[in-house]
Amino acid sequence: MDEHLSGVQDCIDYHFSQVKLLRSALIHSSYANEREDASEDNERLEFLGDAVLELCVSEEVYRRFPEATEGQMTRIRSGLVKEKSLADAARSLRLDQYLLLGKGEEAQGGRQRDSLLADALEAVFGAVFLDGGFLAAKTLILRLFGESWPDTPEVRAAKDHKSRLQEITQQRFKTLPVYRLESTDGPEHAKVFRVEVALSDGRVFFGQGGSVKRAEQVAAATAIRTLEAEE
Repeated sequence: MDEHLSGVQDCIDYHFSQVKLLRSALIHSSYANEREDASEDNERLEFLGDAVLELCVSEEVYRRFPEATEGQMTRIRSGLVKEKSLADAARSLRLDQYLLLGKGEEAQGGRQRDSLLADALEAVFGAVFLDGGFLAAKTLILRLFGESWPDTPEVRAAKDHKSRLQEITQQRFKTLPVYRLESTDGPEHAKVFRVEVALSDGRVFFGQGGSVKRAEQVAAATAIRTLEAEE
């Protein structure tokens, strides 16, 4: 396990003072559920890392593009932190090789699943933040996305339903949509998440998928279809 963790630290070019944080970041819930000796899985770190990632990228977008509108900044950020981009970055760091998965998840091809890899990368961001602070996490994040930044804020709208719904609701209602996880069903290696998105006018739309993020995108897409049909 020590060599395993050393390899990850070499890949991310950051060495932990509290190696247990990195160990937790690499433990999927399916692995933790199968082993009595496993430490905490990476779900809590993924929650934290998601917020750290959004703040780091938002700050950099604000700094890089002083003339960009809110909508342009939202599209730039969405293009960088979408699930596929995060999964590709995770593969570039070889996290797909270092993740600890349960037997069922492994058999189902979880090691190559974009949602799982994106969550693991965010967990690593959370671990780096707790171990070394905001600057350490920001350094890692900006290095990973260094080649992906657009030259100007005039980028085409990303195919990100959550971002599009946010733009519509800000324009129409002057408020943001609110997402809530309604339920989780199915076995550990094939969970289905059901999410609701509530608008300020009282309407609620639903979506489901193999990850919370995917379910949120489906719910947002459902809401967009209804709102655009009313125009």
